[in-house]
Amino acid sequence: MGAITVLILFPLLAALAVYLVREDEVRNKIVRVSAGITAVLTLIVVCLFFNKGIAYSYLWEKAIDFIMAAVEVALAAYIIVTGIRYKNYAISILSFLQTAAMLCFELTVKSRIEVDKAIIFDKLTAVMVVIVGVVGSLICIYAVGYMKTYHIHHTEYEDRKGFFFAVLFLFLSAMFGIVLSNQLTWMYFCWELTTFCSYLLIGYTKTKEARNNSFRALFINLLGGAAFAAGIIIIGISRHTLELSVFTAGEPDAFLMIPVFLLSLAALTKSAQLPFSSWLLGAMVAPTPTSALLHSATMVKAGVYLIIRLAPLLGDSAVGKTVTLVGGVTFLACSFMAISQSDAKKVLAYSTLANLGLIVICASVGTEESIWAAILLIIFHAVSKSLLFISVGSAEHQIGNRNVENMDMLLGVSRKLALCMMIGIAGMFLAPFGMLISKWVAMKAFIDSNNILIVIILAYGSAATLFYWAKWMGKLVSKVNMRQQSENKFHLDEEIPITILAGLVVVSCFTFPVVSKYALIPYLSGVFHNQALMPIGEGDIKLMLYMLSMLIILPVSFIPVYKNDKRRKAPIYMAGENTGDNETFYASFGGTRQVELRNWYMDGYFGTKRLSFFSDILSFVILVWGVILLIGGIAS
Repeated sequence: MGAITVLILFPLLAALAVYLVREDEVRNKIVRVSAGITAVLTLIVVCLFFNKGIAYSYLWEKAIDFIMAAVEVALAAYIIVTGIRYKNYAISILSFLQTAAMLCFELTVKSRIEVDKAIIFDKLTAVMVVIVGVVGSLICIYAVGYMKTYHIHHTEYEDRKGFFFAVLFLFLSAMFGIVLSNQLTWMYFCWELTTFCSYLLIGYTKTKEARNNSFRALFINLLGGAAFAAGIIIIGISRHTLELSVFTAGEPDAFLMIPVFLLSLAALTKSAQLPFSSWLLGAMVAPTPTSALLHSATMVKAGVYLIIRLAPLLGDSAVGKTVTLVGGVTFLACSFMAISQSDAKKVLAYSTLANLGLIVICASVGTEESIWAAILLIIFHAVSKSLLFISVGSAEHQIGNRNVENMDMLLGVSRKLALCMMIGIAGMFLAPFGMLISKWVAMKAFIDSNNILIVIILAYGSAATLFYWAKWMGKLVSKVNMRQQSENKFHLDEEIPITILAGLVVVSCFTFPVVSKYALIPYLSGVFHNQALMPIGEGDIKLMLYMLSMLIILPVSFIPVYKNDKRRKAPIYMAGENTGDNETFYASFGGTRQVELRNWYMDGYFGTKRLSFFSDILSFVILVWGVILLIGGIAS
């Protein structure tokens, strides 16, 4: 109990320390040490409570409620004033309405409701805590090295590194609160705190674009927060409980599905599903550690985590089908839109939206197999995507941009960085890496549950996924511009987290049977009150592990095997006569031209302007359809 409290509060203390210290080197040391301690605390808590779990409530619960209410009012006041100042009245109105409603509820109804288990640590909590604590801490360490170079390249931005690091740690604390809280009002408080942190991080540079994008993120997530608050109020009044575990264990009925729909809507906004995805795409203006944290370890994972918790109430219900279809549209549309992107961070952003859509599908289908796949997808996506985001951030500093078309020079700049990036990409789409394992089980779960439409969506979306990842991987291994050299220093603070995350991508693939046996199967057995089984056979697992073991040959391409190679090197045929360096050729008028190898992006077919409007409309129609079905069920 004490260890869990320390785990939640320590990042808060770290945030305060790094914000108050002004000396760069001292602050950087505090960030490194604090991130390391957070990771160690995470592992200690998991080791202490993994086997038997723990559920409890604090004796000073009323004091905690009072502090949270005071902070809620302060944040609401700040948002209201900021909205009025910048004439963004929508966020002011939303913040006022939901805060006022929650305060009235807490002062009246909540005081009559007893909470026996405000904090719960179970197998799913353990998985989420490891993702937040370990991956999040590595991103904080990476941020130290990244921000050194960032402000060298961007002298036009005010240097506010202390503020930036403080918000990163505050983010981690809020995420620990979300995944550990069983009391809905506490979860709501931490939920809104992540919204506020994302607003601060996205607006870090204070440019007009950053400010507009931060306001968009704030508005959309406040919409979700309002839905969350309404759901809590209905649950408290009608069910006389504020415990998420008690609520999800109840027998579903027509009226119960109203708060389920509202909580699912909050989760869809937090996970940036269509038509709420624009806020996450706008987050690309922020420094790369922000993107890595939002897309991998925090924020968006909070949404899919909540849907997994609600899974027992979804299934074949109208709400479950609505959430499944929204996830399906998001997965398919964003997978195709990623094809048209050449900016690496945008590829990662659309890929994130698509993979979150797939996790939403798996969770909302609500079967043992699909939830198993959803949790594994969260694990594999967190480590692979965080590795890719921070690798792209470092590559941008090394080669001067983040265009996929220029990634062919990365091998000449930093072979280690290029290898780590390849591992991250392989983890996202190559067999037998984790994402493919999860998709395989997801496909089986959808077929077993007769979700034929979702099977078709998964097939076409996965084909699009293969397309854009293969283009990127092809550029990395092409070795066209190997002569490019870097004058930028690859900071140790960047190199260490990238290397560790690359190792975690491989380790997670080898250890997923252990994770399944000791975490996923026991969790699913408890949720469905039976003995859950491994979705794939032992023979299939052995085959995957053998395939993974063969990947040891991958680094050979980075080692000069033939040190004294005497073979004749034939010039490559180009559009004109090769000048002899295999990089330039003689053009028709005698001049030399640089050879260019470019991918096919098919913007005319899969461009965001073409697809985003129609996919947003379709997702909105599905949500309206879900509301109509919900009202019809209550009326009947």
